[in-house]
Amino acid sequence: MSTFLARTCLLAFTIAALLGGCGGGSGDILRLRIDGAVDRPTAASLGDLQAQPSVTQTVTFNSGTTPQTHTYTGANLWALLNSVGLQTDASRKNDLLNRYVLATGADGYRSVFSLGELNPEFGNKPSLVAYAETLNGGSSNLTDVDGPFRVTAPGDVKGGRYVSNLQRLEVRPSGSAVAGTGGGVSPSFAVSGAVNTPMIFDLAALQKLPVVSQTVGGSVYTGANLWALLNTTTGIKTDAAVKNATLGMYAVATGSDGYKALVALGEIDPGFGNRQVLVAYSVNGAALGGTGVARMVVPGDNKASRSVSNLVSLEVFTALPAP
Repeated sequence: MSTFLARTCLLAFTIAALLGGCGGGSGDILRLRIDGAVDRPTAASLGDLQAQPSVTQTVTFNSGTTPQTHTYTGANLWALLNSVGLQTDASRKNDLLNRYVLATGADGYRSVFSLGELNPEFGNKPSLVAYAETLNGGSSNLTDVDGPFRVTAPGDVKGGRYVSNLQRLEVRPSGSAVAGTGGGVSPSFAVSGAVNTPMIFDLAALQKLPVVSQTVGGSVYTGANLWALLNTTTGIKTDAAVKNATLGMYAVATGSDGYKALVALGEIDPGFGNRQVLVAYSVNGAALGGTGVARMVVPGDNKASRSVSNLVSLEVFTALPAP
């Protein structure tokens, strides 16, 4: 072998090793970054994901107005995040509910999932990091169109949160700096952040909005739909140059005692997750009493910990692109 050829082979081997391995195809070279507020940041290869307990799920969603059905195999997103050690602030109650994961594709397309949405104790959304799809009776690795990795959003109306060519999962705290007011009954709450018209809502202002009701835990809550309040009443401030911009956004509810919980806007957008979250002002026909003028109520969660009582603030945020 010539000196030039030997040096060329050594260089190729070194590049392959730096990218994550050699001799195993693109799945060994292309890796998924999992980082942010985690104990053990990692760059996971296809082999790493295949070593996780595998889950196969069939999902149906609209692409435009055309229904699509896919059967994917992959690693459970929550379990994958949990395996690298999710960081929380031990001094804050249920601080996990004040955090989210930003999924980013190779083209920069991004979507937010709240950790409360994914956690089996709360929203229990069984999203996968898919690496294979069943086609014509057999399972094969995802094609370059969607793969090697794709995050899923089972139950969503449209496929906007199915981030293809997934390159990074970054866990972040919400960034909310709004403090509580010392506890006690709150007479109003403010809507601020990435909205066109910041507003303060007391009971009279809430009651002027379209009325909706939801039965949660055997009780009937009445109030305003959170998505409608943000999108129609205050207006969500989006970047027109960003495709499906609201999917990269989230809202943080803060109670008078400083307790916080986060919902992804994609979770409540009727075109995507369509979760019917309420800003309630009555329960079973009576005022909320000790839980304030308003309470954020999240139907469908296994536990009610994202239902923030004595609401003092709703902040809307845009998750900035990962550095």
